[in-house]
This record gives sequence, C-alpha cells and structure tokens, in this order.
Amino acid sequence: QVQLVESGGGLVQPGDSLRLSCAASGRTFSNHAMGWFRQAPGKEREFVAAISWTSVTYYADSVKGRFTISRDNAKSTVYLQMNSLKPGDTGVYFCAQSSLFDARYSDTSYDYWGQGTQVTVSS
Repeated sequence: QVQLVESGGGLVQPGDSLRLSCAASGRTFSNHAMGWFRQAPGKEREFVAAISWTSVTYYADSVKGRFTISRDNAKSTVYLQMNSLKPGDTGVYFCAQSSLFDARYSDTSYDYWGQGTQVTVSS
C-alpha cells in the first residue's frame, strides 16, 4: 500500500520561504513521477510542480522562478522549496505519486495522494 506523508507547512509572511517534504513508501520510489498540487479555499485543486523519474521538472507559470521541486531517491522523498511566497500561494498542498515515469501536469495522471499540508501566507 502506497503512503505519502507531507510535512513542512505553516504560517509565513509574504516574501518568506518554506520547504515542503513528502515521504513515500509502498513501492519503488525511483520508478515513479511525483507531483505537488494545491487547493485554495473555494477553488479547484491546481498543478504546482512535477518531477519525472529522471528528475525532469515542470512548473506552473505562477510559481516558475520561485519554487523548486527535487527528489531524493535514497530517502524516498520529494521536496518543494518555496521562495518569495505570496498570499496567493495560500492553500493546502498535496503530494502525489504517479504510476508513470513522467506524469507532468494533469492530476488524473497521479494515482496516490497525501493528506495535504496547510500553507498560509499572510502579513
């Protein structure tokens, strides 16, 4: 059974940084694409970033240049480094794992999801 556990969320001020982590278990981590999605109050879940099994990365235009996704296959963990945070980045951030090597932007390409971690950016 695949399990994904996110951590690292919190309340920060605009311009601050946070690093989210997602620890995966249950199948060979290095063989699967990983993604981060977020959902703001009253809005649909949206793509944030993804990383393929060979560490090719993809980003939503809204976070490009500010967020960095990375993976540590030895630790079965994917990270999301978030810099220059804005109030519009507020939401619940979800980690997801795909059965594909390279899943990219669509949430339908991901078959396992974590419970989410809250990120609030407010002054």
